[in-house]
Amino acid sequence: MRVPDQPTAAEEPSHVVSTAGSSDPAAPLVVLLHGRGSSEREIISLADQLPTGPAYAAVRAPIAEGGGYAWFANRGIGRPIAESLADSMAWFRTWLDAAAPAGRQVILVGFSGGAAFAGGLILADPQRFSGAAILYGTLPFEAGVPVTPARLAGLPVFVAQGDQDKVIPRELLDRTWQYLLTDSSASAQARRDPGGHHITGPTLVELGGWIHGFLNSQPA
Repeated sequence: MRVPDQPTAAEEPSHVVSTAGSSDPAAPLVVLLHGRGSSEREIISLADQLPTGPAYAAVRAPIAEGGGYAWFANRGIGRPIAESLADSMAWFRTWLDAAAPAGRQVILVGFSGGAAFAGGLILADPQRFSGAAILYGTLPFEAGVPVTPARLAGLPVFVAQGDQDKVIPRELLDRTWQYLLTDSSASAQARRDPGGHHITGPTLVELGGWIHGFLNSQPA
């Protein structure tokens, strides 16, 4: 059932993508997922500060909102409506399956609302992705994706949070931290910043090092 007065991905908008980095179709693909009310044009700028070698793609979310775009309708900050999240994930997968056929490394990097979307993707299908960075956001709890023990067993995950984040509810940040670092069984790397709801320079440096690790894991 459509949620009144909130857009959904049901209209199946076209995939708008900004790219940077390698044009080699075998290179690891880092998919940058922007926050609510932002767009692909903003987050693609991160590619200039991340390692050379991968291909970078920033996808525009399918729902128009606040002068930008959103990945899902929600029932409160950090709380996606399950049907909307599922619709957007299916829409995203149509692009991903064409851009990165099976066998190509795909690393998700999501900020804020994009972090929740990245979390939904890896929880729905952890075998599809090589890793995910959950930056200053929450996993989509109670949104139709499994958050069970060992769901992300062995999956490389990078998580960063701000101690003074006033945007994402603290209980969701804490629950995300606890799950990713313990219950999920992910191979997690984590950092806390003293700041708020923004990507800091030190986090970007550490994220770059984490991404660089995927380059070193490529077969000769």
